[in-house]
Amino acid sequence: MQEWRDEAAEIVNELLADGSNPEADYEIEHHFACQDFDRLEKAAVDLFKAGFEVTDAEEMELDDGATIFCFDATIECKLNVDAIVADIAKMLPILEKYGVDYDGWGTYFQD
Repeated sequence: MQEWRDEAAEIVNELLADGSNPEADYEIEHHFACQDFDRLEKAAVDLFKAGFEVTDAEEMELDDGATIFCFDATIECKLNVDAIVADIAKMLPILEKYGVDYDGWGTYFQD
């Protein structure tokens, strides 16, 4: 979890240093991928039940020709490292249960 905390702190600090509004609500997008669509879908259902909005899965072809499926789970919150890391901690057991990869998170600059 320390790696995710460090990454979250770096992203938050960069956004704030660029002038993003520290008081705004942010849509935090967590990214997931898996080669097995059924497992990905089950993880999406569990994440929805855990309170996250989930996007439709998309199929992507990797550079080596392999196919993966991916989706995002989003939640609105303040740009707060502890809140973001708490959400990641809530997600990881679900992802481990289905063998789905967590591919980090992102958000958008807010004036």
